[in-house]
Amino acid sequence: RRGEAAAAATMADGSYCKVWGTTAEVKQLPSEQFLTGYMVVLTLSGLVTVAIVKNLRPKDMSRLLREAGVALHKVANTAKEIERKVFHLCGLLVPLTYQVLLHYKVDTRSCAKICWTITILGGTADLLRVYVPFVRRNWPLKSILREKEQDQLCGGTYFSLGCSLAIHMFHPVIAMTSIIFLVLGDLSAALIGRSFGQSVCSMKVGPGGKKSVEGSVGMFMCCFLFGCTIFSQVHLREYAVFVASLTATLAELYEPFGVNDNVSIPVLSSLALTFGFHRTFACEPTRSPLLWFEQNNG
Repeated sequence: RRGEAAAAATMADGSYCKVWGTTAEVKQLPSEQFLTGYMVVLTLSGLVTVAIVKNLRPKDMSRLLREAGVALHKVANTAKEIERKVFHLCGLLVPLTYQVLLHYKVDTRSCAKICWTITILGGTADLLRVYVPFVRRNWPLKSILREKEQDQLCGGTYFSLGCSLAIHMFHPVIAMTSIIFLVLGDLSAALIGRSFGQSVCSMKVGPGGKKSVEGSVGMFMCCFLFGCTIFSQVHLREYAVFVASLTATLAELYEPFGVNDNVSIPVLSSLALTFGFHRTFACEPTRSPLLWFEQNNG
């Protein structure tokens, strides 16, 4: 009881805030240059990957997949999924553009307005594709549309909406991280699930059992890896990144409330990151990544 009383007294005077990390451990937050460089390297890597995949001959793609350990009966479907999904890497241009605009002192409100303008225009064009036969016949990206998207809004419209909501509602670095979770995490889940799904674990998961444990584990690991590298200099980053990675994975797996995962992943993972860093840095708010943008632009 004396220990509890002492702990209560310590909490009351606020000194418990120093227990979680020493001065040496609590480093200064990464600079704006670090975040800009990170986004540039990541986006360029993604675009180079798109170019390489698009220039691969079908037989070379099949050979690479077989050498990677993909079962023979899955090679054709996996190659088709890669061809369709790899284009999604272009979504990395969104956080890069956001960071570049911030670098040139464009305020977050103006960035959000730009996103909403693009979303509204893109959504309107997609509605015309769905309901106007002439537009549907001449739609430039119809080759990458899924069969179920032929008569409904495509994933790109929902992606734009999810990005706009994240950028509008959350701190810049949180929004950018959640968009990376969406682009790379969802890509990992799809490709790993298609290539190795039910090879290790035969249990089917998700609505209707259409998804695999391997795909979900791949997405979680991908999100956790990139989250930890973005916040590489943030003490105890693993807590917030773990919670957000798990949230993004579950959102992709179950699509809660029937909301398209292109919307739910960035919004829910942004909420999870915000919650995680608030919990971790409640004792030391001046070190919180939630103030990253403000501190580097103040």
